[in-house]
Amino acid sequence: MAKRKASPEKTTPIKRRRVTEQAGPSTSSDAHVVGGVKRKVQQDEAGTTNTAKKRKLLEHVSGDKGQASSWLDTGKDCSIEISESCSKNKKAGKRKAAGDTRDPPKKKNVDQDKTKTVAKKSVAEQKRDFQARYVEEHRLGEGGCGAVFAGYRIKDHLPVAIKHIPKGKVYCKVKDDNGKNVSVEVAIMLKLAAEADGSVETSAPVSLLEWFDFGRELILVMERPVPAVDLDKYIEENGGFLPEDKAKVILKQLVDAAKHLEDKHIFHRDIKSENILIETGSDVPRVRIIDFGLSCFVKEQSQYRVFYGTEIYSPPEWYGRSCYRCGPTTVWQMGVVLYEALHAGDFNTTSFLKKRLKFKRHLSKNCRDFLDACLTKVPETRPTLEELQHHTWLR
Repeated sequence: MAKRKASPEKTTPIKRRRVTEQAGPSTSSDAHVVGGVKRKVQQDEAGTTNTAKKRKLLEHVSGDKGQASSWLDTGKDCSIEISESCSKNKKAGKRKAAGDTRDPPKKKNVDQDKTKTVAKKSVAEQKRDFQARYVEEHRLGEGGCGAVFAGYRIKDHLPVAIKHIPKGKVYCKVKDDNGKNVSVEVAIMLKLAAEADGSVETSAPVSLLEWFDFGRELILVMERPVPAVDLDKYIEENGGFLPEDKAKVILKQLVDAAKHLEDKHIFHRDIKSENILIETGSDVPRVRIIDFGLSCFVKEQSQYRVFYGTEIYSPPEWYGRSCYRCGPTTVWQMGVVLYEALHAGDFNTTSFLKKRLKFKRHLSKNCRDFLDACLTKVPETRPTLEELQHHTWLR
């Protein structure tokens, strides 16, 4: 399976584009050959459009734009603003875990106190703290939103991933308790870390260990599971597609992880094979979720009229109604991931809607039923994540 890199650039035809802001759906397609296989790739006919320097990301159809009193109070809706654009010329990289000869230590706790003192320290102090605590090594990936490097924590040689995000490429922001704008990616990962009691490796989302504000860029230090590869690479290493029993192990964990995020009122918005790490250090592969750069806090039944995610995976309702919701969209993404795990080819929503994608003939009845349910065209008739958890195929 060829690599699918995301890019905010709307005029460059690449395989899997990550759309950071799209005000209306595009239905055009163009044929391209990737890795010797012809595939359909969507393009925006209008090209890159001019947008306001600041605009609201959450545009609820109901008109409810209430601002949360706290960015950790997910029972309320959050007022989120975005920058005009991400990089127009760089492709977003994938954070992949590299091999590491160091033995990971037993104690791997998130230092919650350090995450709370970022705003109180000067840039110079934060840079000194970072250099005193971490060693940055080779680049793991680079994208329109920044670059990710391998590294380790000096005191215990814990493998880490270090993400550099230029301030101009921080799409989503929320206000903290002091009224200061904070990256939603940081806010969400801090919330998840806090609810995991600061313990690393206990939940599906990869943990944020610490973050720094260097003035012109944010530095996120996250755990780096070793050994691990992203799901795209995992599928490739298994011959281009997975047998049904292996796909089931991964989908069961993925659905549980997505339901956990939904229960915490978190909408990832870009769940795909490149944003799923598979830990391979045991007999049973373990699923981890990465890249919360396009995520947001969500209010129940909120509808979104600006698309954030990877365009070729857009749910059908985005094309038919120009809006989408958290639950049905996430269920659609479960179907996309399963399709690509089972088939030696890429999913594309427009091709699927035009009945150009074929399912394997020898899938079990329960597997095919699960896949059909996730890829139901009408969002109101798609199952919920909770219903997927109880589906016969995953039992």
